[in-house]
Amino acid sequence: MEIFCPYLSHIPSIDIREQFQILICPRHVFLCDLYIYFFFFLDDVSAESSTEFPDRLSLMEVRLQAQEDEITLLKSSLADALRKLRLHDQQIPLLKQQLIAGKRNGLFQCANIKIFPRVYWYFKCIATDFIASFFLNESYCQSIKMFIRGRPITMYIPSNILNYEELRMDLPSQKLDLDWVYGYRGRDCRANLYLLPSGEAVYFIACVVVLYHINNQTQRHYQKHTDCVRCLAIHPDKVRVASGQTAGVDKDGKPLQPFVHIWDSKTLVTLQQVGLGTFERGVGALAFSSSDAGTFLCVIDDSNEHMLSVWDWNKNIKHVEVKSTNEAVLAVDFSPTDTNNIISCGKSHVYFWTMSAGTLTKKQGIFGKYKKPKFVLCFVFSLTGDVLTGDSEGNILTWGKSAADTKTLGKGAKETFQIMKQTRAHEGSVFTLCILQGGAILSGGGKDRKVIRWSADLAPERECEIPEKFGAVRTIADVDGEELLVGTTRNAILRGSFSDGFVGHVDEMWGLATHPTQNIFLTCGNDRQVCVWNAEDHKLDWCTTLEESGLCADFSPNGGVVSVGLSTGRWVVLDLQTKEVVTDLTDGNEQLSVMRYSPDGSFLAVGSHDNFIYIYNVTEGGRRYTRFGKCTGHSSFITHLDWSKDGKYIMSNSGDYEILYWDVASGCKLLRNRFESKDREWASYTCVLGFHVMGERKSFFFYDFRYKWFLLRKQHNEPYL
Repeated sequence: MEIFCPYLSHIPSIDIREQFQILICPRHVFLCDLYIYFFFFLDDVSAESSTEFPDRLSLMEVRLQAQEDEITLLKSSLADALRKLRLHDQQIPLLKQQLIAGKRNGLFQCANIKIFPRVYWYFKCIATDFIASFFLNESYCQSIKMFIRGRPITMYIPSNILNYEELRMDLPSQKLDLDWVYGYRGRDCRANLYLLPSGEAVYFIACVVVLYHINNQTQRHYQKHTDCVRCLAIHPDKVRVASGQTAGVDKDGKPLQPFVHIWDSKTLVTLQQVGLGTFERGVGALAFSSSDAGTFLCVIDDSNEHMLSVWDWNKNIKHVEVKSTNEAVLAVDFSPTDTNNIISCGKSHVYFWTMSAGTLTKKQGIFGKYKKPKFVLCFVFSLTGDVLTGDSEGNILTWGKSAADTKTLGKGAKETFQIMKQTRAHEGSVFTLCILQGGAILSGGGKDRKVIRWSADLAPERECEIPEKFGAVRTIADVDGEELLVGTTRNAILRGSFSDGFVGHVDEMWGLATHPTQNIFLTCGNDRQVCVWNAEDHKLDWCTTLEESGLCADFSPNGGVVSVGLSTGRWVVLDLQTKEVVTDLTDGNEQLSVMRYSPDGSFLAVGSHDNFIYIYNVTEGGRRYTRFGKCTGHSSFITHLDWSKDGKYIMSNSGDYEILYWDVASGCKLLRNRFESKDREWASYTCVLGFHVMGERKSFFFYDFRYKWFLLRKQHNEPYL
């Protein structure tokens, strides 16, 4: 017998509650000869108009995500149904007794109901959960049901909460303040490290712009961006800062438009927001004009045409906009002597722009007899007015204006920019150039990792090499002519002799674990590095490199070892004192997503993307591991898990939003009656699904108490967790 229950009031266009009745008497429910027919007439859902998705790639990504969501829902619903059918089969004797003792309640029929395709799965999951829950527990315990991407999530209310409706749902008065940011984005960004007169270094990581006081070793943070910051520019007054961000999505998955913020570095107050609704994909390069006290701001976005626009940023007025090039643009700047002259460079080009009467015209730099590089990576203006460019061939090219060729081109000929000199500077690319106050020049190399000081006429004077572990030179900031700040491609910022500084991860960071007794924490990521940080001194204690990417980690309760889960199903245990690997094991062939020791350290749970949780006995102070069992039952990959305080049970979440409970002490047995765990105390609560971490706002939920069902609907249209 398959029963579909009509609880669909959260779908605004459907109201079929009045067409069904569930007859409930004070002591028992009698369901006999109940047949419900549903005829689905599914509407064709047309695609969004092209005007809403001007970018075809974005439209394809949206469709792909929707299909992935549907596949996840189908898989999870199927697995959930099979599990609950097995549970129902175990309760057949009890069901027969209920049917024999009851009365026949008649035939309920509902036809020609026009609903959405997903409605079927709402019926399926809700009905099977109702049958299993009711017949397993006659008192039918108190619970809340929410929907996440179409999947019903049941969360049982603890017994000490007698009246859920009167439970205070106000947000807590306490808030988190950002204390310290570890890391610097040098891997894929340029011109992103500057020194302010206040003694603070300005750089960014993720969506935060950091102001780090070098001598005081303190940080302040500008946090008004909604997605990753990609570029910086410093106003000529050395106080105001412009920062541009990429496009992103909000907490509900809706797209956010890129923009530029101009803000005060002393007060961290936003002075202006520029370009909201104008830029596409992101902001790639920024520059303030300097000859007019920083009145104008030049912006190049990340659209296909890399639109170049000039703004009177104080009035938020766009003066001119023009298509730049279809190739990548890496840098832009105004001439220090004339606001009407702008230079941009990037893949296989250097453009010299002239702004006049509300228009921008460009002239392409002619390489002539010199080899045209694949990338022109950076440029600066010398004190003589020449333009110096660094390229992927390792050369510094000096560009100067040449007189107009009136003999060949006639009277209308104009002056052009040509290469006056080529200087071999580095082996590999020249990533950055910096002009010092006296006219000397600093260059930073890629492959050779060298910082070279040049005289004004490009004669080499001094050089030093960055240690290999820090990567190549990404950018250079002058401190006082002798002392320097160097940002590297391996996300390090080095000062002076390069003996100081701090190191971050080169690639995405996935694993994070805090020590149980000391004020240190560990991180790991796709760069294969395992880093241990001192949270008091805000410094790196030590770092080691693994053979594979590290995705998750956890310290043992005694604090002597830490286990790290890798990307291939392999996991290792490191001794914190010797930094050596003491255990190396493998579970499955898919990436691991969570490692968690039991409170007493006698067990280790390993959650994998193969849908299993592997349990190990731990002995010898965390240095010896033997397989104890395997938790089988999830229909998607494991995302989170927690141990009970007594170390006998596990709560776990999966990628398809399941909440399951396991009796480890009894042989990793799946607890079918989930409501039995509603009062269990947990040693940690990292799981993101459950009553204790449920969001304050909900669009709808089912409140089930004893034999009565109440359908409560809030004013919001979407569930919020």
